[in-house]
Amino acid sequence: MARITISLSDDRHRALKEAAVRQGKTIGHLVEESLELYGVRSVESAAQLVARARLKAGLSEQDALEVALGETKEVRGS
Repeated sequence: MARITISLSDDRHRALKEAAVRQGKTIGHLVEESLELYGVRSVESAAQLVARARLKAGLSEQDALEVALGETKEVRGS
């Protein structure tokens, strides 16, 4: 497992420690949960999620690509 060092304000660090204690979790676990909720995923994990959604929708890879391109063009207005 990788380790990182981050800088937080004293108030944010205290709030994070208190939240971890209240929830009976570690700070690391809260950070992992937050990243998951924020949508931070590895490329492999995101690709697996897209593949499962495509299969559940009954779309071929080509059909899914066409839908994705159409949605992207609509959002971008192009």
